[in-house]
Amino acid sequence: MDWPLAFAAFTLLAFGLSAIYSVALSQPESDFLNVKKQLFATAIALALFLFAARGNYRLLRNWSTVLYGAGVLMLVAVLVLGTDVRGTSGWFDLGPLRFQPVEYMKFALAVALAAYFSTRRSRFAVREMLESGALAAVPAFLVMLQPDLGSALLLLAQWVVLSLFAGMRVRHLVPLVAGTAIMAFVAWHGLLADYQKARVMSFIDPASDPLGQGYNVQQAIIAIGSGGWFGRGLGFGSQSQLKFLPESQTDFIFAVIAEELGFLGVCVILSAFAVVSYRLFKVASGARDDFTSYLMVAFASVLVTQLSVNVGANLGLLPVTGVTLPLVSYGGSSLLFTLLMLGVAQSAAIHARRTDLT
Repeated sequence: MDWPLAFAAFTLLAFGLSAIYSVALSQPESDFLNVKKQLFATAIALALFLFAARGNYRLLRNWSTVLYGAGVLMLVAVLVLGTDVRGTSGWFDLGPLRFQPVEYMKFALAVALAAYFSTRRSRFAVREMLESGALAAVPAFLVMLQPDLGSALLLLAQWVVLSLFAGMRVRHLVPLVAGTAIMAFVAWHGLLADYQKARVMSFIDPASDPLGQGYNVQQAIIAIGSGGWFGRGLGFGSQSQLKFLPESQTDFIFAVIAEELGFLGVCVILSAFAVVSYRLFKVASGARDDFTSYLMVAFASVLVTQLSVNVGANLGLLPVTGVTLPLVSYGGSSLLFTLLMLGVAQSAAIHARRTDLT
């Protein structure tokens, strides 16, 4: 196995569970229910990680169309049968647990795009841009209908990164920018909910609604700034423990870690993400086939983009879009498919080393 990759991932898991436990200390009436759910999800995700690591990841290429189609069908179904959570109908209610199909779609889209680009023989023209763009645009549009702006942007970001990796030229950027502008106009006037528009406007002018949409970010910045070098200690963060910081175990868990574990804890978190990203690109650069290279780059783009959007929102550098911190934030669906991605990456690393030995 690629032990640096595994160790960095397990470090992020440990930090996430610790932060979720810390937040639960301020909610004694919950009987640590969220901690128990996250531990249960972690056990399943680790089993899936080991299963994927021991399997043959190349089979994913043969099943890419099926995986992609299943993801699109689930995104359609959740619009009709999904449960509303904070204004977004993006979850299937399975009794004590909830399943968010867009997390599966991140994995399925990565496989589909990797399979598509690996057949192009390093050729990227307008046809490739339109065909591959359609693969990403369909699920992104369905996710926007929920509406979930953050997840839709993550799906499109996968396509942009892989397109650049596949050889997108400067001349291709003109229709891309024009298409993005049209999509932004349509989304603003027909897809985004009022609270999402308010978040964007609050980002542009933070002082416009300090007690409304700007409140979360202001509290997150206060929490991050009060952590100092070594933090206030696990369970002793004033912003999270006194419930000043909303969504503290999901969207703003980075602020919780910064307040309670300080700059040192933040450095460990960011270093662990850097190791995971580096190891994924290492596997991509050493791959003997295009599918593996594209797949590893797609996985890395998902993690790096989510990290950037989440941390940027916590620092007030980007609008709050509901994007969580991979492996750290509370949420079983995200944890499950993030560890599945890393398990597939382990499988690729193991197969590469076996090939080198033979």
